[in-house]
Amino acid sequence: MADAPLLYEIGDDGVALIALNRPERLNALTPELIDLWERALVAARADPAVRVVIVTGAGRGFCAGADLRPAAPGAAPAETDNSPAARRNVLRYGFHRIARALRLLDKPYLAAVNGAATGAGMDMASMADLRFASETARFGMVYMKIGLVPGNGGAFYLPRLVGIPRALELIWSGDLFTARQALEWGYVSRVYPAEELMPAVRAYAQRLAEAPPVAVQLAKRLVYRSAEVTEDQALDLAQSALAIVSATEDAIEGRRAFAERRPPRFLGR
Repeated sequence: MADAPLLYEIGDDGVALIALNRPERLNALTPELIDLWERALVAARADPAVRVVIVTGAGRGFCAGADLRPAAPGAAPAETDNSPAARRNVLRYGFHRIARALRLLDKPYLAAVNGAATGAGMDMASMADLRFASETARFGMVYMKIGLVPGNGGAFYLPRLVGIPRALELIWSGDLFTARQALEWGYVSRVYPAEELMPAVRAYAQRLAEAPPVAVQLAKRLVYRSAEVTEDQALDLAQSALAIVSATEDAIEGRRAFAERRPPRFLGR
């Protein structure tokens, strides 16, 4: 449905698109939107036809964080329990479901940041494997502006992308920064004019979708796991991953195509 708060579609090219669809609220997050987002990620993970996932926002914003209006459409009933435990559970059983779903998604997950990505919305962008931004995009860890700390994983993701000093500076100040600054700091991979963003991201995704999917997914898992273990453990993981991927039909096809000087055709087997 075009008026649903999130749209999910799969193209014939193996690329799935998740579009946050509350443009009138800059795609601010509600429980309903979180629920649909998680469902889309689970569906993409389980569908062999999906090789790459793109997430973007409808309208002029990517995601402006949580919708703080008490009567926001799709919002949960007003909470009567404002205890620390209840507030923790709002995150644990709400926003954090996206991060946990993404931990299980080995397929490439690309964020096309078309506009404002602030607060929890910036954290959602930080969860992507790669971020591509429109020149009109703006980012901000705005939690401090309303007396809060990053609650949606920002303290985990941001330092890994820009380093601890830069992350602390951005979190403590809460200031907005531009797409060009994000590119300079390594937070986004590329910046495009607004009208070129989605065609460029889709072209990148299509290129990934044509790569051998088992190798792509194992490489993603290997990179993330290697960042969490010792060097020796990372080498052990690499040995296992290479043993697995070397036995696939795609690896055989890749070697054959190279010898025959033709483009390979990878089937994900």
